[in-house]
Amino acid sequence: MSHPAPSTPAPATGRGRRELTVAVLLCALSGGLALSASGEPWADVTIMREPPLPPTAEVLTGSQAAPLVAACGLLLLAAALAVIAVRGAGRVVVGLLVAVSGGVLGWSGLRAVTGSLDLGSSVATSGIGLGQAQVTVDPVATWPAVAVVAGLLGVLAGALVVLRGREWPGMGRRYERTGRPADAAPAPARPTRPARPETDEDRHQAAWKALDRGDDPTV
Repeated sequence: MSHPAPSTPAPATGRGRRELTVAVLLCALSGGLALSASGEPWADVTIMREPPLPPTAEVLTGSQAAPLVAACGLLLLAAALAVIAVRGAGRVVVGLLVAVSGGVLGWSGLRAVTGSLDLGSSVATSGIGLGQAQVTVDPVATWPAVAVVAGLLGVLAGALVVLRGREWPGMGRRYERTGRPADAAPAPARPTRPARPETDEDRHQAAWKALDRGDDPTV
């Protein structure tokens, strides 16, 4: 007596879905942190102008100090959707873009933390038109450090997509229908009532209906 073979699970498919979910979350988290950091202060700039003009102070946000931070954040958020939508070689290309964006984010944040960003007098004094002013830049380390973390998450997400993305399922594959079920039983037929004999009342109503239709009931 032969026993039916048990259905074998697909561990690779389940693992691929989990990896895909992790990659999407990493892209979204990295992009969100980058956009948040781009709108926060990255440096306090003090401008010493020639007497008798008093010194002025400015605060540079992340988008002003490192304009690529906001652009990378938007790209990472878009990549979170693109990783789900594309498959095969297209997904690898998306992974490379994610890794590059994460590297740019991390490098920009690291330069701001170490005070290596190029924030010369041409940037700080363009609004007041004084090219001879002395500029002192004090970096604010908190939000550049957030950009560094966002960059690391982006690089990790990109590497995961490049190395494993070809094996992940695509969007909507599990919801496709292959056809109608063949084993559906037909609906049972309703029993028919036996015809009763026609009465005078039935013939009277039929005559009136014929007159309504314009027919001669006597024919």
